[in-house]
Amino acid sequence: MRDFLPADVRRREYVMRVIRDVYERYGFEPLETPAVENIETLTGKYGEEGNQLIFKILKRGEHEKTGEADLALRYDLTVPLARVVAEYGDRLPKFFKRYQMQPVWRADRPARGRFREFYQCDVDWTGTRSMIVETELCAAACDALNELGFTNFTIRLNHRQVLAGILDSAGVTTEKHADVLTALDKLDKIGRGGVAEEFARREISFESSRKLLDFFDVPLGLEKAIQIVADESPEQQSQALNAAMLGRLVEFTGDHEQGSRGIDELRSLGGGGRYDELVGMFSKQSIPACGFSLGLERIVVVMTEREMFPPDLARASVDVMVTIWDEASAADSLALARELRASDLRVDVYPERRDKLGKQFKYAAALGVPFVAVVGADERGRGEVAIKDMASGEQWSVPRAGAAGALRERMAGNQR
Repeated sequence: MRDFLPADVRRREYVMRVIRDVYERYGFEPLETPAVENIETLTGKYGEEGNQLIFKILKRGEHEKTGEADLALRYDLTVPLARVVAEYGDRLPKFFKRYQMQPVWRADRPARGRFREFYQCDVDWTGTRSMIVETELCAAACDALNELGFTNFTIRLNHRQVLAGILDSAGVTTEKHADVLTALDKLDKIGRGGVAEEFARREISFESSRKLLDFFDVPLGLEKAIQIVADESPEQQSQALNAAMLGRLVEFTGDHEQGSRGIDELRSLGGGGRYDELVGMFSKQSIPACGFSLGLERIVVVMTEREMFPPDLARASVDVMVTIWDEASAADSLALARELRASDLRVDVYPERRDKLGKQFKYAAALGVPFVAVVGADERGRGEVAIKDMASGEQWSVPRAGAAGALRERMAGNQR
């Protein structure tokens, strides 16, 4: 769990703002859920390993001695959404489209790029099994990454039943599917030979191992996958249909193909899928659902490493700092600050009344404040404000009533 200094917060808020704007452009609505859920809401939803990573909250009072827990910190944003849909279904649209950007917590071992508290930027659609849903979710994620400046990435598609059909066609028994998929998942890390050794240890036949490695080592494409699972036996027709559905999805997402090809380093920025039975675990009604999650932490890390953030994010969070000329002028300086803020300028006021003007200018320069406003005895007598451009060093005086307009005009000129 980390602290975020101002520059960090600005980068994170920028990423979330871009993603939020894209999600809303696609018609998704905001949702927030509590940081804490009843423990039974979360347990049993993430598998054995996931259950061990849930941050449990001990019951108060005497139960602290027994270690009994009744609450837990939110593990992800998907299960809370399923609970909300089950609980408030009669108040939600038939096809509920929501986005959610909040922190989640996992009792994981900290490592580079792995944190115990991190943000997810989720977008989900419930109430339909239409392939339009997957298409729109992929398109929204693609647009969000494009607008953040990513131009060299791939959205990879799969269907678990298609994988099952390929395993069946290679002669792998159903009870061995999980073992085989676990080993295949390491292909990028340990190579063909390493996976072959894993297959042998898991008692997968040599022939099945060869067929699978030939297929996944040099992917044969979606059409070949359909042919493999369809030709094997009549029982594989459902898997072939699932593969054809993937082909339909590829056809629907054709407009985004140009912005989604290639990848220069293997970093996952997000993922998603269907969870059609999850809502039903909280109600008697089965409601289909599908979602996609972009990982804020990974996106911020990659964008920082590649210097992808707009330069103006590094600028100070104020437009102008008002100085204090002397003890007697402090109230007038505060009044000037209020006048400038009334014109929607971001204004800071130097707090120490006894510091000389040179020290105040140094402070403004250290913060990167672009302009400093000074009301000395002479300026006050003439009803003026002296303004200094900290970048150029130029200083000029303007009528006090026109100070805000003069600052805005100079700010616009500097941006050009």
